[in-house]
Amino acid sequence: MQLRRYSIKFQRINHIFISHLHGDHFFGLSGLLSSMHLLGRTQPIHLYGGDGLKRIIDTTHAESHTVLQYPLLFHPLDFTQSKVIYEDEDMKVATLIMRHSVPCCGFLFEEKPSPRKLIKEKLVEYDIPIEMLEGIKHGNNFTTSGGKVIPNGELTIPPLPLRRYAYFSDTLYNETIIPSISDVNLLYHEATFTSDMQERARQTMHSTAQQAASIAKLANVGKLVIGHFSARYKDLNPLLEEARAVFQNTQLAVEGDVIPIE
Repeated sequence: MQLRRYSIKFQRINHIFISHLHGDHFFGLSGLLSSMHLLGRTQPIHLYGGDGLKRIIDTTHAESHTVLQYPLLFHPLDFTQSKVIYEDEDMKVATLIMRHSVPCCGFLFEEKPSPRKLIKEKLVEYDIPIEMLEGIKHGNNFTTSGGKVIPNGELTIPPLPLRRYAYFSDTLYNETIIPSISDVNLLYHEATFTSDMQERARQTMHSTAQQAASIAKLANVGKLVIGHFSARYKDLNPLLEEARAVFQNTQLAVEGDVIPIE
């Protein structure tokens, strides 16, 4: 329903990452998979989660006599150590081990280095053959038929800086994870409570806004987004103010907002 509300084309989703098996993190999944099926999807969906998630989905489909018309490919997660769980030519995704009341992980999304960008006008100016473009993207110079060497810097521009996004789902304050997320562009960190509820946070294995901000500061992240707020907070400003007192570049995770990773 929320994907529709914000005009997100959910048939473009091919990989779904489930951090842990508390209901607020996976109860909507069966409905989404069913909607994709009813709308005629044929492309595979890759589902990443704990072993119990497969049993839940399989049971739901069996009891509702649902036979998906697309492949559902399940990838079990290891909650004991961080691992790369997805990789293609552009990016990779690794798990981040959280400290929660059930096996739980976060995720680190990292872009891979890309080749330099060609300047189209220069390709025309020097009539560069197509078969030489790949080498130029990777730093080669070009020599004209007259023997003149055109330096790569005249033919290309550097690629955009690589971006990294870390997602911390439900977790206790945990400084051991800091080296894995050092200098990320954007960190999402749960901030269920304000500091006056720190004992409650410890009991439920959650974090306060101040603790989330402390992780962001120690990891030298570019920007912090806090979310997963307790329903007791009708006004979210105290959570934001508490985090900003430690790490100024903090933003609330508000439904429907678009946050660039830069």
